[in-house]
Amino acid sequence: MKIFLTGATGYIGKRLLIQLLEEGHTVVCSVRDPKRFSTRLYQNHVNRLQVVQNDFLDSATLDNIPIDLDAAYYLVHSMSSGEGDFAKKEQQSADNFRTAMEATSVKQVIFLTGIVNEQKLSRHLESRKRVEESLKSDRYALTSLRAGIIVGSGSASFEIVRDLVEKLPVMIAPKWLNTKCQPIAIRNVIQFLVGVLGKEFTFNKNYDIAGTDILTYKEMLLQYAQVRGLKRHIYMVPVMTPKLSSYWLYFITSTSYPLAKNLVDSMKINVIASNNTLAEDLGIQLFSYREAILMAFDKIKQNDVLSSWYDSFSGTFHARNVWQYLEVPSKGCFKDVRSMTVDNEDSALERIFSIGGKTGWYYADFLWRIRGFLDKIFGGVGLRRGRRNHSELEAGDSVDFWRVLYASKEEKRLLLFAEMKVPGEAWLEFRIKDGVLHQEATFRPLGLSGRLYWYAVLPFHGLIFNGMLKKLAGKD
Repeated sequence: MKIFLTGATGYIGKRLLIQLLEEGHTVVCSVRDPKRFSTRLYQNHVNRLQVVQNDFLDSATLDNIPIDLDAAYYLVHSMSSGEGDFAKKEQQSADNFRTAMEATSVKQVIFLTGIVNEQKLSRHLESRKRVEESLKSDRYALTSLRAGIIVGSGSASFEIVRDLVEKLPVMIAPKWLNTKCQPIAIRNVIQFLVGVLGKEFTFNKNYDIAGTDILTYKEMLLQYAQVRGLKRHIYMVPVMTPKLSSYWLYFITSTSYPLAKNLVDSMKINVIASNNTLAEDLGIQLFSYREAILMAFDKIKQNDVLSSWYDSFSGTFHARNVWQYLEVPSKGCFKDVRSMTVDNEDSALERIFSIGGKTGWYYADFLWRIRGFLDKIFGGVGLRRGRRNHSELEAGDSVDFWRVLYASKEEKRLLLFAEMKVPGEAWLEFRIKDGVLHQEATFRPLGLSGRLYWYAVLPFHGLIFNGMLKKLAGKD
């Protein structure tokens, strides 16, 4: 089949794409940023892979969608967007997608959405419900799969639970931790998404998909602790407002504030699946929450996390068109340029491509942590995002509060762009040429505040960048 896949660089999309290609389908990947789309994971199937650039908020970008499609997946959402009304954006995106699909030969559209069985829904779930209605058409069949909490290596839910339990022996938590949900393993989600493809008995129907356990969020945290062999105590208080709860999640975990706010709003609603026989009909074995955690850690231990929720760009980053920063400016900038010979280029390159995350920044990590904390205070992403893979980087990956713009081991070059809160724009570049490691920090200030900021951190740059260079070059 020829399949149109939206969200191909997202958490679900990357994993679904691998499975679709493995099963022999031809896939047209719709992405907003083609430069982020790496074929590394799909090298054996590049002849059945096509990439088109679309933004479903802009109908003018949809003319390049092939007409001869058999099926399509709609994996677009705006939950983490902090700008404007995300529900309005979701509605517009769905309307444009439906119109574009009606101009093709597509027979089935598959939509992954949220469970919406409660009378009173959060803004996020209400928006998802409206999107489902918008996607319906007389020109094709719609199959909707409604999931709750998705648990897997790199999923937002798993990483938030992981952050909370690993870092806090005692938690003073809001009362919504008593809300019930029915988590599902990412492996089961992919099985359902692939399983309903082309199955006519699923046409124009919706199904709740979930794992075997119904748990409160408190029970999810405590079960995670048991799996990890950790002793944790949770005390709930009734005085936490939604705003305080959002800040609590934002400062303790790696989530962004807009996402934390929408998550808290959704976590006040029970998310329990209605019974159906879809798993039996498709021959899918459902996993428990405990099994989902164990499978996630198996991937983490193997350094085989295929995708992560925090590798998705925020609306702000898309609006800025970050790829315009691929060419590092030379004028109107402050620079810290250092170089040092290396004894072994391959070893130095491995250290460069392992920077950040659990590896750290090779020198004065406590100062990097302080900078990350300050970034969080001012509404930035902080250091807690880490990185998806310990030793591999691709364009678009996040590395703590940096974003990878260019990564090539063949060219021995890594270029990072700052996502932290700074009064200007910042780059950090590493290159190895003729046995010499070149390290260059560039800052383009915004007004007087940007210039004052540069001079304020200049003494720390001398300490940090020199120490980091020595470690990367293998001199210390």
